[in-house]
Amino acid sequence: MHCVVYMTATPYPLRVAAAVILGIITGGIFFFIVALIAGAVNDMAKTNLPVSTNVAENIFSAILLIALVVICVAVFYRKVATTPPSEGAGEPGPAGISEDELED
Repeated sequence: MHCVVYMTATPYPLRVAAAVILGIITGGIFFFIVALIAGAVNDMAKTNLPVSTNVAENIFSAILLIALVVICVAVFYRKVATTPPSEGAGEPGPAGISEDELED
């Protein structure tokens, strides 16, 4: 059984922008969760894990933050690119006029 996902037409720029913003926010949240867990493990096991929330002084943390943000942006962009836009009756068109008003 193969799971093949086909790209739909070019996604709207607003949907791409939303995917990028959501990916950045989600990647940042995931980074703080990973840093929190690494800090808890570091305190309990008395190890020296090189993950902290101070990305200016720790290159490993900066790389982890960038990697998580890029992965999250890619996941959300893939979701936007493979999901067709919803087409409901009464949605505003390009000029702010709904499809129902165009038919009248």
